[in-house]
Amino acid sequence: MNSPELKQFIRKNASLFWYIPDDKKEEVSHELIVETILNYGDKDAVIELFQLIGIKKAAELFFNSINLSDRRKGNYHEITVNYFTLVFSKYAL
Repeated sequence: MNSPELKQFIRKNASLFWYIPDDKKEEVSHELIVETILNYGDKDAVIELFQLIGIKKAAELFFNSINLSDRRKGNYHEITVNYFTLVFSKYAL
C-alpha cells in the first residue's frame, strides 16, 4: 500500500502514468513508480522520489528489475540504465 505522500506524488506526476486508469494510479507498485520516474521524470521528480522512498530502496528496486530478465531491463531506456547504474553505484551501495 502506498503512503499518502506517495499517492500525492503520483497525482502530481499523473501525466507520466497516462496509460494507467485514473482510479488505479495510486495503487501502482513501487517498482513501476521507480521505473516511470527514472525513465520519464524530470530532475525534481527524481529527487522527490528519492526523498519519499529513499535512494537505497530506489536502487534496490532498479537493480532487481534490470537483473530479473532482459525483457524487464528493456523497460528502461538504455541511457537511463547507464546513468542510474552509475548514480546508484556511487551513492546507494
